Amino acid sequence: MKFSDFGFEPGLMEGLEAMGFETATPVQEQAIPPIMEGKDVLACAQTGTGKTAAFLLPVLNRLAQEPNDGIDTLIIEPTRELAQQVDQQLEALSYFTSVSSIAVYGGRDGHAMEQEKRALKRGAPIIVATPGRLTSHLDLGYVKLDSIRHLILDDADRMLDMGFAPAIMNIVNKLPLERQTLLFSATMPGNIRKFARQILRDKKPVEINIAISKPAKNILQAAYEIREDAKLKLAEWVIAQNQRAERILIFAGTKKKVRELQSSLNRMGAKVGAVHSDLAQEERENCLLNFKNGSLPIVVATDVLSRGIDIKGIDVVVNYDVPGDAEDYVHRIGRTARADASGLALTFINAEDRYKFRRIEDLMEMKVRKLPLPPDLKDATPPDRPNKRGGGRRMGGGYNRNKNFKGRKNNRRK
Repeated sequence: MKFSDFGFEPGLMEGLEAMGFETATPVQEQAIPPIMEGKDVLACAQTGTGKTAAFLLPVLNRLAQEPNDGIDTLIIEPTRELAQQVDQQLEALSYFTSVSSIAVYGGRDGHAMEQEKRALKRGAPIIVATPGRLTSHLDLGYVKLDSIRHLILDDADRMLDMGFAPAIMNIVNKLPLERQTLLFSATMPGNIRKFARQILRDKKPVEINIAISKPAKNILQAAYEIREDAKLKLAEWVIAQNQRAERILIFAGTKKKVRELQSSLNRMGAKVGAVHSDLAQEERENCLLNFKNGSLPIVVATDVLSRGIDIKGIDVVVNYDVPGDAEDYVHRIGRTARADASGLALTFINAEDRYKFRRIEDLMEMKVRKLPLPPDLKDATPPDRPNKRGGGRRMGGGYNRNKNFKGRKNNRRK
């Protein structure tokens, strides 16, 4: 089923086309129609099945058709990493619409808290939040949730495992009774069904069960465990070892890292292009055209266009940073091994990312081979436990900086 079959608003379709989305995944095909009909949905869908777009697209479509003056949609995620990822996908899908969003999560400074406060008081159309951080704002008394039309709980089983049930119920009790509720979970044990009955409006919600997608069998997957400060040197070594490769695609977690990688690899004599959201559309298109025709052998990119890069003949995909979930991992490495060709997918794992990569392996139901580091980096293996001061990867949050809450965009294109 193609996305054009759902009857989405033109601006939403423009965003899908810009990202290279054409055909819906099974969970999107099954979930989007009932969500657009206003029904509650209880979905068992692991990361890697396209579930995020399955709940975002119908909500964005309704907001494009029927704007809401206050907070319209509340999406609750168990971790700040997932909140960041969903907000990033929201930004990409909604780019050609007037809908804006804000990610609300902890682990940042007081400036971020104040920025969140202003957006919540104004009434950003879509809030993507972790339970603890949202509860902190609610306790201060300035967040009004009486305009909520959609409540979405993502990774519900993980939230219950992390002990968030009381916080979630406290939030749910502040929402209007007349709302649409969507619950997505990787597993569906009895406690999740019991929890769902407490929050779903419909006594008989639409139930969906989808298995995770798996990477192609002809992709050789391997990984290096390496300290963060040694990743750049490892990337240079990998490039040198794969000089005969026609096309190498490297994914980094932030625009800053993309720029740093591009500069460093260019200095060592490699011909490297970049694709990220700060570049003009024409610059991105020219880069990908040169990559496709073979005149540019290496491209470093963020996840913004990872699904839309449909180029045959990519020999090597490098995950410079471990993606936040298996969906991004599967889509990243799926850029290689197209049209029955073989391909190589390498991932750099620092100490903080070991847990995330184990989750990816668990969801794929396979272990990825860990390779020894090259001789020059033999002492760069990360410690068994991450440095607590190092924390995790911190990324800028806040509302969509390209749009204010009335839907204006500035002239900078993604």
